[in-house]
Amino acid sequence: MNPICNSVHVRVPATSANLGSGFDTVGLALDYHDELTFTLNDDPNDGIAHVIIHGEGADTLPRDETHLVVSTFRRACATFGLGRLGFTLEATNNIPQARGMGSSAEAIVAGIAAAAAFAQTGDLNRPAVFDMAAQIEGHPDNVAPAVFGGLTVSWDFETAEGVGSVAVPGGEPLHGGFHAVNYPVDPSITAAVFVPDYELSTEKARQALPRELPYKDAVYNVSRVGLLPAAMNPMVLAQAAQQGKSGVAAAPAQDADTCACAGGTRESPFADELAAAQAQSNALLFTATQDKLHQPYRGTLMPPSTELIALFRSKGYAAAVSGAGPCVLVLHYGNAREDIDQIASEQLASGHWRVLHLPINTAGVEIERR
Repeated sequence: MNPICNSVHVRVPATSANLGSGFDTVGLALDYHDELTFTLNDDPNDGIAHVIIHGEGADTLPRDETHLVVSTFRRACATFGLGRLGFTLEATNNIPQARGMGSSAEAIVAGIAAAAAFAQTGDLNRPAVFDMAAQIEGHPDNVAPAVFGGLTVSWDFETAEGVGSVAVPGGEPLHGGFHAVNYPVDPSITAAVFVPDYELSTEKARQALPRELPYKDAVYNVSRVGLLPAAMNPMVLAQAAQQGKSGVAAAPAQDADTCACAGGTRESPFADELAAAQAQSNALLFTATQDKLHQPYRGTLMPPSTELIALFRSKGYAAAVSGAGPCVLVLHYGNAREDIDQIASEQLASGHWRVLHLPINTAGVEIERR
């Protein structure tokens, strides 16, 4: 198969996996990106990959076939029937390396998305990209938000030996392997990511985890992770409250305060429920980011991060480790930028930390054929 274009530009968001209580399951896409351009070599007999890196990792990442983007691109090209292509990869990296913001997942998703764009016309087949990326990564909670954007919950569905799928009445068969669902996020939810000047490899962080956990700790996390989708989107809570009052599913108001009616606009009865849900959002975020499955065990590997999380939580903010660390993620409903920076003023003044105030990314990976 021949490529359908000469160049592909890929834009992949940063992610925060292990979100709060959602260890190995819940991820969030952040509006902070790496941008990569794949340009095919003029000589079709030149099958070499030439790598140019700007920004993060420019002094440390390989510039040969061992680069994760390149090796993943090769693997995906073989899957899509493209064969061995020669190309120049120019990467502008903004996502910090080995900090818990999904740099490895970004590389995997970028390589697969680029190969798919060279091989197939039309929109990106996101489920196919996710499936391949999750198989390569092994943990779907980072790649899912990078592919789909927003808040994602992902899992590995196991079937019996020799059985590829399970029949589900009234629906498509449920195949074995990785799956993900995407939840809407209120645009008023923002993330502050505190990036330290030290690294922590995912492998080392995973080695700190115990083989067994107390049953009560598992229950603790299960009771909290279910709150995350509602905490990230107060509209869901408001609709449930309205339905509970009327017994009929609520139609969302066209804005928070009013709804359309024959004579113009009037106060929406839904507005009260929405205001109450919005007021509850930060309390739910605080609760949903409590964890006993991984953060307590990894804390000794990143004392400055652990101390910063404790500081924010003592002030009532939903702070947690981002990914496997050492970045610290603070989620909040509404604009609290000045207050958040003030709480961490000592850390920021030390020069060992910087902060990124970011919206939530809802687009996921984006491609442009050129």
